[in-house]
Order: sequence, then C-alpha cells, then structure tokens
Amino acid sequence: MALSQITSRFGASVRNFRHGLGISQEALAERADLHRTYIADIERGARNVTLKSIEKLAGALQVSVATLLVNTGAEPGRSDFDAGEAAEAKTRDILMVEDDQDDVELTLRAFKQARITNPVRVVHDGKEALDYLFCTGRYARRSPEGRPQLILLDLNLPKVSGLEVLRRVKADSRTATIPVVVLTTSRSVADTEECERLGVETYIVKPPDFEGFTAAVQELGMFWLLIDQPLKA
Repeated sequence: MALSQITSRFGASVRNFRHGLGISQEALAERADLHRTYIADIERGARNVTLKSIEKLAGALQVSVATLLVNTGAEPGRSDFDAGEAAEAKTRDILMVEDDQDDVELTLRAFKQARITNPVRVVHDGKEALDYLFCTGRYARRSPEGRPQLILLDLNLPKVSGLEVLRRVKADSRTATIPVVVLTTSRSVADTEECERLGVETYIVKPPDFEGFTAAVQELGMFWLLIDQPLKA
C-alpha cells in the first residue's frame, strides 16, 4: 500500500469518527489542540501525521489509537473488517531480512516495547530471503500460500543485496503486493531514491541507540496497524 493510500485511509477514519460525534473540523481542532487547516489536510489525506498528532486526535475523538488506525474507511465506530478477520490479521507474520544478529535482537526488543506481537520470521541474507519468498532451495517444501504480510528489509546483505531482493519482489506478481519497509544504516540518496522508485512503503534509517531505534519501530507499528489487513490474491 502506497503512503498516499495510507494517509487517505487515515483521513477517512478521522472524518468518520468526527461525523459520528457530530462535530465540525473547527471543534475537532480545538479539542485536539491542532490547527483547523491541519485537520482539513489530514481528512483530505494530504498529511503524513506524526505519532503525537495521532494520539491527540484519538483523545479528541474519544477512541483508542488502535481503533482510530484500524477503522480506516469504515462506518463510525465500526471496523472495516470483522472480528474473525481481525483475529486472523493478528497472526500475520513479518519477514525480517537482516544479517546482523545484534540488530535482529534490537528490532525484536523494540517490537516488544511497541507491542507488535505478530510472528517474526528472520532470514540472514538476500538469497535466503528469495528462497523463502519463492519456495526454492531449502524452502522448496514451504507452502506458497504462507507468504508474509510485511517484509522488513536491510539493504546491506550478503549473497544477494537488499536492493536486488526488492527488485525481484516487486517484479513478481506473486509477491509484488507485499508491503516492504526498508530498515537500514544506509543514508545514501541513491539508495533512497531507488527504493522509492521500486515501491517501498517507507525507508527508515537505523538510529544508533536503542531509544531512537524503539521510537522508529513505534512509527513502524502505527504503519503496521494500517496495513495489517487481509491482502487480496
């Protein structure tokens, strides 16, 4: 899902809950201590909203952050997928492609603090990632139906680079719809632009300390709530 789709869906959620309360954009802005123009931009899907603003909006709309994020495009007070689908979504797995075990452990710790409880499958190089995704090599007996719902991809990988993994994922109809989040130490403008061209959902540069890393993963957690919906075949 592209960033524009995510912001549009979030804007629809804010608008639906506001309508459910029967309040104007001005009233919501006052309740949330935000500018009225900012609220209008959010509802139009024209703003990439910060965590702090999401928390303010949830409080002003009298719902939890999770409810505000999950109820994207639904009727006020209702989820856009039923309880059975929600339970299924909670078990959806994340494929982490990371060769540095310290970074794996750091990410899993940050996931725990951000309350991301989805199962995480870790592979340690680009070749293993491709084998896992396309059910080849050591994963030849793996069911192709068990595709991950999110790929968390480092770029600096042995055997096959992260960029090449991304190219193959987005070029194949079986995997092209899987959201990919790049989590890397690379600050290269060329890497960033190529990832955007290939269609990554977001590009996160790994902060050097655990506190910064946790904050980055919390941002990822908000993103995950928005995309953690059943994918269409």
